[in-house]
Amino acid sequence: MKILVDADSCPVPARELILRAAARTETTAVFAANRPIPGVGGPWARMLTCPPGEGAADDRLVEIAESGDLAVTRDISLALRLLEAGAEVLDDRGRVFTPGAIREFLSLRNFTLGLVENGYDFERSPGYGKKELKTFAGSFDGLLTKLRRRVP
Repeated sequence: MKILVDADSCPVPARELILRAAARTETTAVFAANRPIPGVGGPWARMLTCPPGEGAADDRLVEIAESGDLAVTRDISLALRLLEAGAEVLDDRGRVFTPGAIREFLSLRNFTLGLVENGYDFERSPGYGKKELKTFAGSFDGLLTKLRRRVP
């Protein structure tokens, strides 16, 4: 099992939590982005710097995803692809994506994008603070524990 991280959009506090958890559990964490991400390092962390281009880092994460992996992304389209590859997926705010609910999330995202494209403005999600990190930590640790129990 490994931890896969869509590193471009992962907030620093969530990234640091993932790095600590990887070291504590001796689980490889793979961070993928189109640029090097500061602070990613150590014996249990790998940085995959992907070529420039739309979706290159996403494609690489999907290529290496396997059943039993834990993935972190806020990209709902990528979350769907990772679920299809067999990974457990959550976003950096602790929302767990499941095969049964992911299409609803996609539909809502597409509806929201349609509103924006037609000139409607709406309030963006709030900043990333202690509350969001705490929720993420609870969901992340719960999934990590569940998946590590499966590993022989």
